[in-house]
Amino acid sequence: MTLAERLGALVGSAWVRTDEDARREYGQDALKQPQLPEVVVLPADTGEVSAVAALCHELGTPLVPRGAGTGYTGGAVPTSGGVVLSLERLNRILEIDQASLFAVVQPNVVTGVLQAEVEARGLFYPPDPASLDRSVIGGNVAECAGGPRAFKYGTTKRYVLALEAVLADGEIIRTGSRAVKNVVGYDLTQLVTGSEGTLAIITEITLRLIPKPPARATMRAMFSTVDAAVEAVAAIVRSGVIPSALELVDGASLHAIHAHLGERLAPAGTGAVLLVEVDGGPAAVAEQAEAVERACTAAAALETRRATDEAERDELWRLRRELSASLRTIAPSKLNHDVVVPMGRIPGLFQVIDDLRHALRLRIACFGHVGDGNIHVNLMTDPADAAELARAREGEERLFRSVVALGGSISGEHGIGYRKARYLGLELSPATIALMKRVKRAFDPSGVLNPGKIFPPDDRG
Repeated sequence: MTLAERLGALVGSAWVRTDEDARREYGQDALKQPQLPEVVVLPADTGEVSAVAALCHELGTPLVPRGAGTGYTGGAVPTSGGVVLSLERLNRILEIDQASLFAVVQPNVVTGVLQAEVEARGLFYPPDPASLDRSVIGGNVAECAGGPRAFKYGTTKRYVLALEAVLADGEIIRTGSRAVKNVVGYDLTQLVTGSEGTLAIITEITLRLIPKPPARATMRAMFSTVDAAVEAVAAIVRSGVIPSALELVDGASLHAIHAHLGERLAPAGTGAVLLVEVDGGPAAVAEQAEAVERACTAAAALETRRATDEAERDELWRLRRELSASLRTIAPSKLNHDVVVPMGRIPGLFQVIDDLRHALRLRIACFGHVGDGNIHVNLMTDPADAAELARAREGEERLFRSVVALGGSISGEHGIGYRKARYLGLELSPATIALMKRVKRAFDPSGVLNPGKIFPPDDRG
């Protein structure tokens, strides 16, 4: 029997795909750089996931778990061929417990769908990656996704209480519990969270929920320079306000939005925009909103505006939502990096970026979660211009080295995948990498589970 036939015997032949269109579709993520697997398999439940993993382990066949394919570092790309295991059929919300404040979900529940379901019950699931209408909880857990609300509420890992997962040999394990406190043994839940599908295949997730904040206020402030906007951020934090969202969009990004839409969402000459949101009790929200406006005014804001209703809030956030599509007006491709530095080092990061623009003649657009220092640096390129692409590759390495020198990290929420693997040693010591590799071998002795990810190409043994 062929591999496809053996998989069909486990999950049903209708759920095994070998045609080139399917292999191409499931062989890529948001990078749009497909690497074709031999087979795509779509199991229905944990038992079938286990059976597929056991077969791949037996045959020594690479096995790559996949969620919605919205990642930017190639974590779900089958760089070694083999089998892509899509979890798309495991897409149900199994339980929402309002009394104990948790939800149990399968991995391919769309993040935005879960948020809507819990908010309808007066509860709140804070993690909000930009792709929340497409990305799924399992992928969010595998990558430890963040988003605008991470400054106040933290990233995905803060909300993962327990997991059901399948190991590389097909064994099913359960980690954590439904209780908010659990110190029994090693914290395998947090170890698997953020492991990018290299340690286990997540098949069920128990998530912590919190009460939904009863009120919020949304503001937008315009500045002539990025430095002025960053000073406003520092002033906001000094005032004692921790916003639920604090986003910065730079002048290059604003210009791209104008070119894309044919209309200005910020006045000509604006060098940076801050989008700020605060939430909590009504009285506290009103007080915090005033403090934010005072801080922006003190930092020489050109204009501040507060939304008066949901429609106006959506209008203010439109600027952020239009960014991804708008960047294509600068160049057809981008090297999208989610670097992060301590908040006090943000001015230094933007100085590094400005130096790269001039020294390497690069087109760079920046935006991101300035509250926690997580800035998305987009090095815009034309794939047909080999010289520009080479300069951009040099620029990304210079960027990473500078970020680490500033006390930061080369990835705040996108993970390492294969795209950043060569740079792992810039941030982690050989001893630390060696320890991580021993952990990988403990979970996956045969090395079949999502090979070629995280560790540098010459250091994956």
